[in-house]
Amino acid sequence: MSYGTPPPPPPQYGSPAPGQPGQPAGNNKKAIWALVLGILSIPCCSIFTGIPAIILGKMAQGEIAGSGGAQGGRGMATAGFILGIVSIALFILNIILYATGVLSFDGTTTTY
Repeated sequence: MSYGTPPPPPPQYGSPAPGQPGQPAGNNKKAIWALVLGILSIPCCSIFTGIPAIILGKMAQGEIAGSGGAQGGRGMATAGFILGIVSIALFILNIILYATGVLSFDGTTTTY
């Protein structure tokens, strides 16, 4: 009794099917650092980590866009960029409130 030729073996787990692009190589390192610095800029170190978060976030967005889908992490880069902007805005707001006397360095507010 003859059954003919056996079917080809299934593709390996995790390998893309023929003609399909593979998975992204991974997240952009600058995007990861932008997110980390952006998160740290909110509770502490506002201006010292906020500005690098903005710079790294923009650089990572450009690299990810130029990679043609080979790199991931666009959301992390955007989140780090936005958190950096928020921390700089809060820093400027605190400076204005201290300069006008609404806030004092001992943590109390002035009421009129």
